[in-house]
Amino acid sequence: MQSRLSVLFVALVLLASALAACSGGGSQSTTPDEAGKFASLKGDAKKGETAFAGTCVPCHGPDAKGMPGLGKDLTTSTFMKDTSDAELILFVTKGRPAGDPLNTTGVDMPPRGGTPALKDQDLADIVAYLRTLQK
Repeated sequence: MQSRLSVLFVALVLLASALAACSGGGSQSTTPDEAGKFASLKGDAKKGETAFAGTCVPCHGPDAKGMPGLGKDLTTSTFMKDTSDAELILFVTKGRPAGDPLNTTGVDMPPRGGTPALKDQDLADIVAYLRTLQK
């Protein structure tokens, strides 16, 4: 019985962690000062391609053109085009909850793409990769 309770407890902890990772994030009210801490990061598009494949593909698709009902097409996104690299890194660190008035999908964009282990440099690499895909 003790073993069964231990397994149940571990399962509940894992479920809670997964839900926390996908729970959204802060609103996109940001300032240039906040993004400034990312300005010195230089992304590596090749590393970014690998990080994108491991994190972003479920919602944005393998070609970054979006998945119906989930993530936006990042290749034609005016938000992507009109936002600096540092501001995009900041955006991904915070995410965008479904209830944010600027969220047009109705789906949470979790902080760090739901992968808390992604470092700021990983995000800079992903942004560099996405820049290579923009039309």
